[in-house]
Amino acid sequence: MTYFVGVDIGGTFTDCVVLDESGAARLYKTPTTPAEAAVGVNTALALAEKDLGLDEGALLDQVRYLGLGTTVATNAFIERKGVKTGIITTRGFRDAVLMQRGMGSWTGLDSDEVVHYAQRKLPDPIVPRTRIEEVTERVDQKGHVVTALDEDDVRRAVEALVGQGVEAIAVCLLWSFREPSHERRIAEIIGETAPGVYLSLSSELAPVLGEYERTATTAMNAYLGPLVRDYMSDLAASWRERGFKGRFRVLDSGGGVITPEHCGRTPVSVLTSGPTGGVLASARLAERLGIPNVLTTDMGGTSFDVGMIVDHEPTVTPLQQVQGYHILKPAVQVTAIGAGGGSIARVAQGELLVGPSSAGSVPGPVCFGRGGTEPTVTDADVVLGIIDPDYFVGGTFALDKDAAERAVHDRVAKPLGISVAEAAAGIKSIADHRMADLLETLTVGRGHDPRDFAIFAYGGNGGCHCHAFGAELGAQKIIVPSTAPVHSAYGAVMSDLHITTELSDPMRSASWHDAARIFDVDRINANFHRLEEQARDALVESGAEAGRITVQRSAEIRFRMQVHGLHVPVPAGDLGQDHLTELLEGFRRQFAELYGSEAVFLGAGVEIVSFRVQGRGEIDKPRLSHVAADRSGLTDAPLSRSIHLGGDWGTVTADIVRAGALRPDDKVTGPTVIEHPNTTVFVGPGQTAVLDDLENIVITIDAKESRA
Repeated sequence: MTYFVGVDIGGTFTDCVVLDESGAARLYKTPTTPAEAAVGVNTALALAEKDLGLDEGALLDQVRYLGLGTTVATNAFIERKGVKTGIITTRGFRDAVLMQRGMGSWTGLDSDEVVHYAQRKLPDPIVPRTRIEEVTERVDQKGHVVTALDEDDVRRAVEALVGQGVEAIAVCLLWSFREPSHERRIAEIIGETAPGVYLSLSSELAPVLGEYERTATTAMNAYLGPLVRDYMSDLAASWRERGFKGRFRVLDSGGGVITPEHCGRTPVSVLTSGPTGGVLASARLAERLGIPNVLTTDMGGTSFDVGMIVDHEPTVTPLQQVQGYHILKPAVQVTAIGAGGGSIARVAQGELLVGPSSAGSVPGPVCFGRGGTEPTVTDADVVLGIIDPDYFVGGTFALDKDAAERAVHDRVAKPLGISVAEAAAGIKSIADHRMADLLETLTVGRGHDPRDFAIFAYGGNGGCHCHAFGAELGAQKIIVPSTAPVHSAYGAVMSDLHITTELSDPMRSASWHDAARIFDVDRINANFHRLEEQARDALVESGAEAGRITVQRSAEIRFRMQVHGLHVPVPAGDLGQDHLTELLEGFRRQFAELYGSEAVFLGAGVEIVSFRVQGRGEIDKPRLSHVAADRSGLTDAPLSRSIHLGGDWGTVTADIVRAGALRPDDKVTGPTVIEHPNTTVFVGPGQTAVLDDLENIVITIDAKESRA
């Protein structure tokens, strides 16, 4: 038998999905081991071996493909555990990455956070000023060499950085994306004088306009490079030693998978690797279900991650904002808040607060019995009766309900002078409202009607809370995928190879109406041909078959002198003036839809700033047929139990159904708890749920009845 494996190493749990040749899937969930990620992964694989009746260590020998989603780069950056890094830049531009265009103190903050000036601060620099060296050279905006590279200056800079013990160097020169020869020569000199130093060149990594952003991206890549490279190498080696002979690929942030070697060269491309998997898995499922618009919601142990699929395509952002830095790598857009199962509840000045701090996997929620003392959202779910403490992770991980009740009492109920049940309901309600608010911001705030979207709820905790935030948002329906407990891991195994190539080649026209005639169409075609060739070559190098590669093209366009542009799809093939006219008209429509027709200012003229190609190489993999259900203990499930919802509902009696007992077209009416071995789905009062042909739970809401 041949198997296909997807793994997602999250902050609290490591998720694993194993598919056989027929498309039957088995789902596993084990606690993440932060100190040594391979331990958590190998534990999940051991569970699969036992489930499949294989000898210990026998599974990897039969795995044809393994896809991985990981937070290794994100965690290393957040915790500042990257290597000592230096920067070499053009003389006179040493402080560009430190100044951050004045945006560092508010980048990535919510609008209500931005106005609190006293709470804003610049991010800790990953490269201090003492490790930024300037060299004499200059290239102008047209790519002409104005001042030759002073190689003695370069050797002095490299010697100074090596003397400070740097393990990585980022090279980012002014206008290097127009003429990269100086950066390439610096790389040669570093290779001659400091061959063991990790090297990152801006002209290779992000050859696009934006001096600060390009420097920040290149510096971040160098800072994370050795750690991520070694992590991937060690992980692959450990699996090879255990008999793995298949292909190993890593989820990147842009919408597919890359080789571990590519990941080691461009670690900034995996900063949102894990959450991306869930969005990609949702896009594939939505396509099978015929649903064009989806809000993806991933509620794990640490955070609540939201993505958007519009007209069957995940929303992609050309610029990531990560912990106060701008990163010039396209990524599937995922917005996160600290509202996971491990989010800590506390009382401050008489007010109940939930998140963003998390108990993580260690010590975890109080009910985990691992030393946690502060109540979390998961503790509240246990206290309320939504989660059965005796059937958590299929009954293999017993929870301590008494400890959870004591923590909720001591830390929340007693300070507020309310009952434990009311306190737990308050914790859940605040978390639910925070999630609904985020969903509303991402839809209404971008000109979308939430009623046009279905919600896909997944992650270990998504099913417990989707009944509330989905009803509050007014979504058309809520779908809990059959792979919900490990949905991001499923995305890792089902995604295709993905490569993005891009370059900046600014073209400007002071006249909107004559722009299509003024722009050099041959130059535009040459840029796209070059990028397509780069993407195809990279995909073939990664193992893609030439006949199974597709490309999508786009151009970044903006009104002249604006700071930011919009990425507009570009049709395949050679372009003519008529195509350019259609392209510019598409930009005008897209701009009006986002900002209103009143904001369109044709008199400003127009600019084409950069060009992008996204290449995909299809990977052979089975199509999901069904999830192998765990039917153990079906007769032991209680018929019902009391659940306290608070508010108008108070305490309700909910039916209890084990997921393995449901068959396609089976229907349940809320309040009902559907218990999976790895997650729990709560169908609220006034809601109904049906198991569809793909074993997804489809929840519909009666607007007259629902008071969530």
